Amino acid sequence: MQQSGVAFGTSGARGLVSAMKDSVCFAYTVGYLEHLARLGEFAPGTQVAIAGDLRPSTPRIIRACVAAIRYMKGKPVFCGFVPTPALCLHAFARGIPSLMVTGSHIPADRNGIKFNRAHGEFLKADEAAMRECDVTLPDGYFDATGALMAPVALPDVTDVGPAFVARYRDFFGPDALSGLTLGVYQHSAVGRDMLVDIIEALGGRAVPLGRTDSFTPVDTEAVRPEDTALAREWAADGTLDAILTTDGDSDRPLLADRAGNWLRGDVLGILAARALGAAAVTTPVSSNTALEQAGFAKTVHRTRIGSPFVVSAMTEAARAGDVPSVGFEANGGFLLASDVEHDGRTLAALPTRDSVLPMICALVAAHAREGGLDALVNTLPRRFTLSDRLVDMPTAQSQAQIARLAENPADGAATLGFTQSCGALSHVDETDGLRMTFDTGEIIHLRPSGNAPELRVYVEADSPRRAAELLQTGMDAISVWRHAPVPV
Repeated sequence: MQQSGVAFGTSGARGLVSAMKDSVCFAYTVGYLEHLARLGEFAPGTQVAIAGDLRPSTPRIIRACVAAIRYMKGKPVFCGFVPTPALCLHAFARGIPSLMVTGSHIPADRNGIKFNRAHGEFLKADEAAMRECDVTLPDGYFDATGALMAPVALPDVTDVGPAFVARYRDFFGPDALSGLTLGVYQHSAVGRDMLVDIIEALGGRAVPLGRTDSFTPVDTEAVRPEDTALAREWAADGTLDAILTTDGDSDRPLLADRAGNWLRGDVLGILAARALGAAAVTTPVSSNTALEQAGFAKTVHRTRIGSPFVVSAMTEAARAGDVPSVGFEANGGFLLASDVEHDGRTLAALPTRDSVLPMICALVAAHAREGGLDALVNTLPRRFTLSDRLVDMPTAQSQAQIARLAENPADGAATLGFTQSCGALSHVDETDGLRMTFDTGEIIHLRPSGNAPELRVYVEADSPRRAAELLQTGMDAISVWRHAPVPV
């Protein structure tokens, strides 16, 4: 891991494509299966499901992983190029391990492998145990550059799409979206066609938009200006009731109202949790505090950023009997720790990020009332979040700067200009990065990304205009850190 530069981030192993050589991906997969063998979830003859996204490097990495599965005497089940939640639905239902080759929303020069256990996501304890596995690469498999020397044939594709579509049709009903015309921003998302199928299976009319052949790094948490412009352009003629899209591996949603305004992922998560009647809601510390103010959940659990932390806490809530137990992230990914019952229909638990469920929940809820999505959003307490990122910021440098700020946050906030803008510092939360709450109720949260060399800024205020001002204040303040000496 140290030699290759391919390490665990917030969701699986990630690295530059140039670093993710066949030998590195092979070693990771062998270590993964050795760890599962110790847990009793893998043995020779065990099926291991695998799928991938549409970035150019994914097919090569899939072949390296398949070679490793066969080397360990497992049986690879190739599910094709499908959404992460579709792969997980198939694998969890059968109690088999699964791997998703994806870099999610990050640029195409990077990729990753997301590992799952037989019935749920890899947790941080699994990552730590996997690191301890001692893997020896077999002789004769790789050349001097780390490339596989022999071609790897993939198994025939196991089609997991119909079951994924049926999951939503059977719960919401074939007329749930009847009368709605919905744009689907397809770009290079691996679930772009399946999303159209789901809309049509629920009685809606899908209009494909913006399909691309090259990989487009759509980030549902830090929306690109060009994606903002596209949504408003598509919405301008008034024929669309909403616009739906996802990130690269289609586990994180992005939903726009009829005016082409993208909803924040944490707002979408609150709407979906409320629509499902959640008793317990788990979400990272960075998510919108309108959740607590809305008051519908019996318990709210705040965690570090990353689905493994959300999965762990929401699973504990379900075990404690607080059901339905759900989780969501600020990027919109929505997770079910327990089954949901409604009108005699059951939506089975799916403890991994899903992009489809929150968008359908919001659309169905909005369809049942006057005014559409924007009116539905206005039923929530008025709290507004925004985020951005300082790119090409080395993680070590971000961590060092934040550590120095945490030593004396009041003085640091004053030096950065935060107290002048927001008032006195009233609370500091170091659950993940440094989250500063001020007397005005405004929030500025600084955190190094777990997936890329980026420093993320999250803000929260009581109006969109003020949130935009806070975000600019935060970005201006930390921009000097990129060229500042690293604190000792």
